[in-house]
Amino acid sequence: MERSTDDYDSLGVGDYVRFSKPIADTDVTAFAQVSVDTNRLHLEPDFAADTQFGDRIAHGMLVAGTISAALARLLGVTVSLSQTLEFTGPVRISGRVTAECEIVEALGGDRYRLHTRVVDETDETVIDGEAVVIINELLEM
Repeated sequence: MERSTDDYDSLGVGDYVRFSKPIADTDVTAFAQVSVDTNRLHLEPDFAADTQFGDRIAHGMLVAGTISAALARLLGVTVSLSQTLEFTGPVRISGRVTAECEIVEALGGDRYRLHTRVVDETDETVIDGEAVVIINELLEM
């Protein structure tokens, strides 16, 4: 994990967070069980071998979840209000992805617009999008 600042008071346009994660077979299997998305493309090697991908690939929404993981590592408490996603490429099982979220606009108060992107281990964009979030300061107890 990497983020551009550890100071909530200076958080603004240009600040970012990055989070990397390998996508394991166990992730895909667990996601299929939890989401009930049992698309054969994700679960059956013989079926997937005859598709345009030539092998099993991870669920797009599983990979998109790394954006939420990155946002959880931004300063304070982040609440998602909206997210757009454009899936631009497959993610191979056993591949590694990195979610990158950068503040591109302060919308006033504690609301921000972010550019969100997920890249694979070759730095190819596999998801591109935008999020609007609330970022609240984490108060010490």
